[in-house]
Amino acid sequence: MNKKDQEFLKKKLLLEKTELEEELSSVGQRNPAVAGGWEATSKGIEVDAADENEVADKFEEYEENAGILKRLEDQLIEVKAALERIETGNYGICETCQKPIEKERLEANPSARISLKHLH
Repeated sequence: MNKKDQEFLKKKLLLEKTELEEELSSVGQRNPAVAGGWEATSKGIEVDAADENEVADKFEEYEENAGILKRLEDQLIEVKAALERIETGNYGICETCQKPIEKERLEANPSARISLKHLH
């Protein structure tokens, strides 16, 4: 992979990282107890003054946010790992066969770890 392609893909990864962090902020907050970790939230509720249906709705919202958060956090981990591979010089190399990952695959999914032939 040439340097120009790698710089283009790095910019895509950095943009994706920013977008994922913004999406994560909409369903959660950073967890200070876990480095780089997030935790789901729901909009504030005064439990003492809330009726049972409102409390149930907040629990449902929290559970939905937790599922979304997990998916987004997993994606963010993959993006950060790809950025680290760029820095260490291992980016674009299939983890299965150690050969270059197809350019088209990386353009479609810049955080890809394996070649298309190893997906199945």
